[in-house]
Amino acid sequence: MMASAGVASRRAGEDLIRAGRVTVDGRLAIIGEQVDPDSQVVLVDGTPLPAIDRQRAYWMLNKPAGVVSTVRDRHAERTVMELLPANARREAHLYPVGRLDEESEGLLLFTNDGAWADLLLHPRYGVEREYMVGLDRSVTREQKLRLRNGIELAEGLARVDMLEDSKPAQVRKLLDLLAPPHAELRWYRVVLAQGWKRQIRRMFDAVDMPVRRLVRTRVGSLKLTEIRPGEARPLTRQDVTQLAACARRSTTTRPPKPQADHGILRP
Repeated sequence: MMASAGVASRRAGEDLIRAGRVTVDGRLAIIGEQVDPDSQVVLVDGTPLPAIDRQRAYWMLNKPAGVVSTVRDRHAERTVMELLPANARREAHLYPVGRLDEESEGLLLFTNDGAWADLLLHPRYGVEREYMVGLDRSVTREQKLRLRNGIELAEGLARVDMLEDSKPAQVRKLLDLLAPPHAELRWYRVVLAQGWKRQIRRMFDAVDMPVRRLVRTRVGSLKLTEIRPGEARPLTRQDVTQLAACARRSTTTRPPKPQADHGILRP
């Protein structure tokens, strides 16, 4: 609700709630609780949220490197919002669905539909994200095995759902969407169903393979095609419904996680 009202991004909104600056009907808000904007009063620093425009909007951007994935950042030279066309910026309170770090490129989604964004972002839905990873040299068999088995990060055990050499045709299509291209790099396809901060870069650093270039090429059913770096387009109704369907399929096709018993915690 806070993101839809344009007060803060979802992540910044959680920080405001943790700081005790948000109230619901006079009591402190709780992260993740559901609220009804028509019947409940939400205040941030004692000020009511602006009215929410319920006209939903959905966009995709081919994000270039050097741009920050946030609505506003006084320390950044440019944010992704500045790359959207004027008619998109006039949409009610658009914000990025997740993030790509400043050096990374590729497919980034925008919406003002919080429920739809949650379907794509929450780990329980397992929506796949596909990347092309550019390296200076080939990944060894041992390094691939470590990446597939999992790398221990601060958040837990990070795994790739798929890691394979990119085919020449895939690399050619990718280079057409990059500015500038990097044909001399060794490219790999990586698929994740989780999305921790800078996860791919941290995993490859752990096996002594620094990532030179990282491009997100797919989220769920939506692929990065045709639009050049810095260009954006609205999603079609079919795009929107198919992406939501990916989230629902993930919850039914993924095997249930084993439950902890006897006090043993499993990763």
